[in-house]
Amino acid sequence: MPFNYYPILSTCSTALSAYSTALTIIAAVLLDVLLGEPKRWHPLVGFGWLANWIERRLNRHTQPLAARIIGLFSWLLLLAPFVAISYFATHGILGWLADVLLLYFAIGACSLMQHAQQIYVPLSQHNLEEARHAISMIVSRDTSQLNETEIATATVESVLENGNDAIFGAIFWFMLLGGAGALMFRLANTLDAMWGYRTPRFIYFGWAAARLDDLLNLIPARLTALSYALCGNTRNAIKCWATQAGTWYSPNAGPVMAAGAGALQVKLGGTAIYHGTTKQRPTLGMGKLANASHILSAINLVKRSTLLWCAVITVATILRNTYFA
Repeated sequence: MPFNYYPILSTCSTALSAYSTALTIIAAVLLDVLLGEPKRWHPLVGFGWLANWIERRLNRHTQPLAARIIGLFSWLLLLAPFVAISYFATHGILGWLADVLLLYFAIGACSLMQHAQQIYVPLSQHNLEEARHAISMIVSRDTSQLNETEIATATVESVLENGNDAIFGAIFWFMLLGGAGALMFRLANTLDAMWGYRTPRFIYFGWAAARLDDLLNLIPARLTALSYALCGNTRNAIKCWATQAGTWYSPNAGPVMAAGAGALQVKLGGTAIYHGTTKQRPTLGMGKLANASHILSAINLVKRSTLLWCAVITVATILRNTYFA
């Protein structure tokens, strides 16, 4: 009598379906750890080129309302086709694989850590020229005259804020809307990074990109702040979050960076030059001024928070399938 494989395959299929969200997230995180971002033909590079091409052709209105409408239209024009394609891809025969790949492309944890390490190494050796060049690759502020404390401050701020933008926000939207949700979040975040500036060129055209990114980050940013608090000095993180987040100019970066700075027991903020304009930023956190060692501490905080997210999602999935199935 031939062996009947159907019950085994059926059981495996049922288990995969029940735990698909947790398995997909873990698989995507592991892919990012093992492979990092693609060295060539990265989808976001092509998307950025397309966004620049559209912006150069459509961002020609100086009247505020018209510029905002065109900016919103441009945002929808760029996101809608890719999100729609990804939605149908995740509902096909290879839907689970498509979900894994989409979340993998949306997560940029390995790249974030690598960039931070490339700043830490020369800064720890007091090589300011190389450190300034490295930090200029990941921040929009003027880095040409930064001292050691300012370089360390900028790097820690970038690691903390991008922990939300490049990791936790994508995971949050994946849990809600699958691979299409993760892609939507990452593309929206990319457009905010490209267009969401209060400069004469983008103040109206980039308004929709900035506001929609704020909306998409409203819950993820606060979950990220909570993660930093739980994975660092919890008491200081909660205190800084409660008292300092509202002083920051971004409604979502404020909680993330205040909680992160408190968790690391370091002071962030201060003077920075953006697009030729000096900005006096509020102080976030408490304790010492930032130095090279705080960069490693920030990297480890994001790593611990990533493990926390994976663990909580896995446990929640097991409990749901055990007691509420």
